[in-house]
Amino acid sequence: MRTVGKADGAKGRAARREQEEIERFMGEALEQAKKGQGRTSPNPVVGAVLVKNGRVIARGHHAKAGGPHAEVVALGQAGEKARGADLYSTLEPCDHHGRTPPCTEAIVRAGIRRVVVGCRDRNPLVSGRGLRRLREAGIEVLTGVREEACAALNDPFFTFVTKKRPFVTLKIAATADGKIAASNGDSRWVTGPKSRERVHGLRDRVDAILVGAGTVRLDDPQLTTRLRGRTAARQPLRVVLTGTLDIPAKARLFDEERGGVLVLTSSPDEKRARALEARGAEVVRIGGDGGRVDLQAALAHLASRDIVHLLVEGGAGVFGGFLEAGLVDAVQLYIAPKVLGEGISWARLARRERMSEAIELLQTGVEQVGQDVLITLRPRPAVRRSR
Repeated sequence: MRTVGKADGAKGRAARREQEEIERFMGEALEQAKKGQGRTSPNPVVGAVLVKNGRVIARGHHAKAGGPHAEVVALGQAGEKARGADLYSTLEPCDHHGRTPPCTEAIVRAGIRRVVVGCRDRNPLVSGRGLRRLREAGIEVLTGVREEACAALNDPFFTFVTKKRPFVTLKIAATADGKIAASNGDSRWVTGPKSRERVHGLRDRVDAILVGAGTVRLDDPQLTTRLRGRTAARQPLRVVLTGTLDIPAKARLFDEERGGVLVLTSSPDEKRARALEARGAEVVRIGGDGGRVDLQAALAHLASRDIVHLLVEGGAGVFGGFLEAGLVDAVQLYIAPKVLGEGISWARLARRERMSEAIELLQTGVEQVGQDVLITLRPRPAVRRSR
């Protein structure tokens, strides 16, 4: 009995070591995938590593749409050494012809022994097909390794392909009593330099930044990415939402040549539109009621321009509009250790008489950033009630 126990214990330890090794290599693939954040739209971010005899022999990530996929990059690095190796990929390899040939074909040709996948692709063109093709070719396939982390990297892409709209993140900087500005609109600065630096890192990873016309009038923001020590920052498309086109033509965002400016409006005012176009903006008319732009229509337009991840930076009416419409996927709420008293609350919503009518959010993380606190949230899924 004692001998059998030892054998079982040895097998268990070996299995745990193997699992730890598998997760470690997938961790390396995740680090590769992160290199493509903000650069691959409308494609997903993907990282891959090739492992042979317990060591990494090649690495790759998807760098831009139209370029080679992560798996192909790693296979190209390895050459003939790839035969008999294990391929780790954060996302299910594609099995369809897009801008590039299917990755499954390259994997089969390379003679890969086993493919370890982080998560399945939710794109209807791919979902399950890539895994099935590999198994039919006699390749061992292991799925669901560090699945949550791998899927989280592509939350924006999955939203884009399944809901046909950008993934929407609200970024809010508020005082401890929930104010984003003083009563006169002054908001410089709510949070500290560490938080502002973090926000520029987020801007570097999104496709577009959206604000309302009120934010342009009060704050006169540039809406550009400024990262210390980095010259290759991503400059997202800058989007202004306005029902009236009441935007000062002298606003600083028109002075910037980086990123472009798109104005989405429901206003028919041709004179104001021409004045903004003379400053380099593109003005697009979107449907709307009561002087407000239809947010669903605005997101559909942005999706048609391959905007996968949209960062919404204000103001209170815009934040409230997205929340009321159920169009928010994530919230990054920076809380500064300040109390303002009178001021502008961060969300302007329809009046609610009872706490039970509040829009509920789920906390997904809390982190100290300098003297501020970053709370990450997502909407609570609606509960279906049975009759």
